[in-house]
Amino acid sequence: MRNLTMMTDLYQLTMMDGYFLEGKARQTAVFDLFFRQKDTINYAVFAGLDQAIDYIKDLHFSADDIAYLRSLNVFHPEFLDYLKNFKFTGDMYSVCEGDIVYPQEPIVTIKAPLIEAQLVETALLNIISHQTLIATKSARIVSAAMGKGVVEFGLRRAQGPDAGIYGARASIIGGCNGTSNVLTGQMFDIPVKGTHAHSWVMSFDSELDAFRAFAKVYPDTCLLLVDTYDTIQGIKNAITVFKELKAQGHKPIGIRLDSGDLAYLSKVARKMLDNAGFKDAIVMASGDIDEYLLQSLNAQGAKIDIYGVGTKLITSEDTPSLGGVYKLSAIERNGVMEPRMKISDSLIKVTNPGFKTLYRVYDKDSGMAVADLIALHDEQIGKPLVLTHETERWKTTTLNDYVLRPMHRQIFDGGKCVYDKPTLAQIVEFATAEKAKFWDEYKRIDNPQIYKVNISDGLYALKHKILEEHKNKK
Repeated sequence: MRNLTMMTDLYQLTMMDGYFLEGKARQTAVFDLFFRQKDTINYAVFAGLDQAIDYIKDLHFSADDIAYLRSLNVFHPEFLDYLKNFKFTGDMYSVCEGDIVYPQEPIVTIKAPLIEAQLVETALLNIISHQTLIATKSARIVSAAMGKGVVEFGLRRAQGPDAGIYGARASIIGGCNGTSNVLTGQMFDIPVKGTHAHSWVMSFDSELDAFRAFAKVYPDTCLLLVDTYDTIQGIKNAITVFKELKAQGHKPIGIRLDSGDLAYLSKVARKMLDNAGFKDAIVMASGDIDEYLLQSLNAQGAKIDIYGVGTKLITSEDTPSLGGVYKLSAIERNGVMEPRMKISDSLIKVTNPGFKTLYRVYDKDSGMAVADLIALHDEQIGKPLVLTHETERWKTTTLNDYVLRPMHRQIFDGGKCVYDKPTLAQIVEFATAEKAKFWDEYKRIDNPQIYKVNISDGLYALKHKILEEHKNKK
């Protein structure tokens, strides 16, 4: 495990130096990590907590780190001396990996000495924003696959090793059932899957020779890539080899399509395989697949059993960033925690003040998610629960029979990790169960129904008190 303490922006360290010299280093502060609304993301699947925990556990500056910082001639000597014994001593709260989350919700909250809470901003945004983005893209693709298997195939197109490794892990949280990435499989006990490339076929004198050689090496796991030269002829050659395997007592897996009109070719392939007596042979498709192409393939009645999805998943091509932010929401002053709030002409950039928590509200009878509620940390939520739109106050929903789930788990308490990290298999089980508690209307790709995310009465009152005070100061 690498130490990532120095994976930060310079301005975090310069602010820390300033806090130290101003006597603010031990001043308790609260920061929230959340993301802003995106047109292409109607919900997100939270991921990255596992690596974030490891990062915070190992926070420290080595002698080499401090020597490098000294060489920049930016930082004061007494601050650099302070860094020799630096570690995280604060609290961290987070939703669980696999949780469905929405814009503006505090998905991670840090309550710690200001100097510590400031340092972790960059790394937490880097880790959580990326992995949440890929888990979300995976969930959308898996939903559009409508029950067909999806395997992550993107390592060669990922933006670097970490993006490939942790992106593949995030794709599993989002719903993929395997990856081609061997290192990710080894690290996280994920099923690894794959066939062969066009280069295998091209290295032989003929496609038929290549297929026969592959079948000889892997007689019980034979899945052949059929589009190196001519797809229809490739299917015929695959069937020839499958018959030879069957005669030897082996059962072929199927074929893979990687180019051309996947809808048309999959129908032709299915018919050819069935007519040849291989009704159990699968048709796999790979290429530049995403949720939009999957919707089109479904509409055309494509006969595809499993998808290998690469570039557009591992890079989240249509939405290359989550839009994650990390904002100060409270700070200690004279022993009292005072709320802080960013005020902007842009409504989306106005933040929610105070030390907060997050709840999910479920209908008691159906068990389905009804709304999320952002509330002050110590606020009591009673019955009936009246949900009121923050800006359109005439829109209200009253709930009497509901179940309230606190979404925040305490991860660190006074610098000590108090959270037992689940296995990836447990995270996937949780993610699958939670996603099933949202109506399909909330999850559809195009024009989804808007899921209610409300702020509590206490938070609403605090927010507007600060806005009123700000107005009166002008």
